Amino acid sequence: MKRSFQIKMPKVETFDKSLVIEQVTDVFHDKGFNATSMQDIVDATGLNRSSIYNSFENKHNLFLECLIAYQDKNRNRLSERVLKAGSSIEAINMIFKIYLEEITKHENDKGCLIVNCASEMANHNEVITRFLQNNKDEMIKLFEDLVQDGQVNGLINKRKSANEYGLYLYSSLLGFRMTGILISDRTALESITKTITQTLT
Repeated sequence: MKRSFQIKMPKVETFDKSLVIEQVTDVFHDKGFNATSMQDIVDATGLNRSSIYNSFENKHNLFLECLIAYQDKNRNRLSERVLKAGSSIEAINMIFKIYLEEITKHENDKGCLIVNCASEMANHNEVITRFLQNNKDEMIKLFEDLVQDGQVNGLINKRKSANEYGLYLYSSLLGFRMTGILISDRTALESITKTITQTLT
């Protein structure tokens, strides 16, 4: 008796995954996670539902990939600017200036995807919450390292510890980015950033 065997071939993605992530990121950024339907994702990407589910399994996984790609893009941009800065205080100014430029060019009308996610999804999904916590810790550590370097070199005061200033700068950045959704006046925003950095000197 002959036995027939079916060889299961691995699933091969026939689309540009990075492009799909970019397209879906725009949808999530525009509508938020909960308001984004699978049909919205189908419409944005041109893929059928089975292709999306085969590649990402579910909407949560797809959203997480979008968050990671968005984070990587921002991380690379920040790293490039920080490395070019002549001092730690200049690097901190550079970080705020990056988001100032976004706001004044009206690229921030939807806010920051990660900040929006924190408002909508924090503590609602364990994996997403872990991503948000790690992103927070990474940004605070960046600010903390810059402050510590500035304190060693006499550019930043020691009224607070590097960790305390790191948390202050992180909180200030979140508030700044949220403020930028409603206020786009460059002079007003520059005044905010100046006040923040003056606290350190």
